Amino acid sequence: MLRILALIGDKWSILVIGQLRDQTLRFSQLHRAVTGISQRMLTLTLRQLERDGLLTRTVHPSVPPRVDYALTQLGSTLLDSMVALGEWATTHRQEINDNRRRYDAAVSPRSQP
Repeated sequence: MLRILALIGDKWSILVIGQLRDQTLRFSQLHRAVTGISQRMLTLTLRQLERDGLLTRTVHPSVPPRVDYALTQLGSTLLDSMVALGEWATTHRQEINDNRRRYDAAVSPRSQP
């Protein structure tokens, strides 16, 4: 169970699944859409999500080859939970930022000699 939670809790997996929510995308489209992800990390993330059955990889015989990625039915079942988590983060973002500032201000003097 912990391995599965670690996978779906991974920020790159969540961002990739979110991008595939409403559409099928090619690798280059995903790479542009998921800000900050390297090509290697995107490749690893896509392979793991495909391995787990959360997305499909379809290779079209063309020159150059075209590869499309889409969520599976199983992958789509994660969307409601991801939306709820995103809404929670948006609702509590300011409170969390305020808590971080208070904590950092209280800890900062302690860490100085």
